[in-house]
Amino acid sequence: MKKMSWIALFLVLILCFVSMYSLYSHMNNKWLVSPPNYVILILSILGLALALLGFKDKSNKSTKVRSWISMALSVVLIFILIGALSFTSMFSGSKELLTTTHSPDKHYTINFYKTDAGAMGSFGVVGELKGPLWFKRVFYYERKTDQVDLEWVDNHTISINDQKVNLLYGETVRRSP
Repeated sequence: MKKMSWIALFLVLILCFVSMYSLYSHMNNKWLVSPPNYVILILSILGLALALLGFKDKSNKSTKVRSWISMALSVVLIFILIGALSFTSMFSGSKELLTTTHSPDKHYTINFYKTDAGAMGSFGVVGELKGPLWFKRVFYYERKTDQVDLEWVDNHTISINDQKVNLLYGETVRRSP
C-alpha cells in the first residue's frame, strides 16, 4: 500500500505523455507508437483505482498529495479519452481496406484504405505504413479517388497513382484534385 501513490502518479503521468504524443503524431503524420485510445482509457481507470488505494496510506502528507494529483489527472484524462472515443466513433466515417502490399524485400507493409466521411466531408484513399506491434504511420492521402494504382520502383520507393513516394526518407504525400 505504501507505494500505490507513487505507482499511480507515474502511471498517470506516462499516460498523459502518451496521449499528448498520440495527438501530435495524428496531427503531423508521424509514427503512431501509442496504443489505441481504449487501452489508454483502461490504464487510466487503473491509475484512478491505484490513486484511490493510495489514500489508505496515511504515513505522511506527501502520499495524500500524490494520490490527489493522480486522481485529478486520471479523472481529467478519462473524460478526455471518453470524449475522444465517442467523437471519433460518431464522426470518423467509414474506412474500407482496398489492398495490402509488401515491398520486394518484405521490409515494408502498406495498407490502403478507401475512406468516406459521408455528409461530413469527402472520400479518398489513405495509405498506412505498418510497423511493429500497433505502430503505424499515414504517409499517403488522396482526396476524391477510390482506387490505387501501385507499382514498387525499388525496395523503398513506391509509385501510387503516378506519384513516387520514398519510404526510406519518411515522405508524406497529400493530394487533392
